Amino acid sequence: MDPDDHVCLCFHVSLRKIRGYLKREDPPVASLISECLSAGTGCQWCVPFLKHLHAQHKTGETPDLNVSPQQYIEQRAQYRRTGERPGEEPPASE
Repeated sequence: MDPDDHVCLCFHVSLRKIRGYLKREDPPVASLISECLSAGTGCQWCVPFLKHLHAQHKTGETPDLNVSPQQYIEQRAQYRRTGERPGEEPPASE
């Protein structure tokens, strides 16, 4: 993913903006990314990715998502249609 690609598609929050926030503020928990930038507060697709970026930052890595923007958008579209993330098991029916 390129720095100017959006991680949060609902609120158009780019990877660059998230990296800048992490570097500047060094938040102790990933949820503060949402509080400051609103990322993850819409459809919530990006929440696991925000947690991943935060974890990378905390270990000293440059936060990055190893996914193409097109693949990311397609997976999010699937999530919006089905409510399931790729590779996620559907809930057991009762």
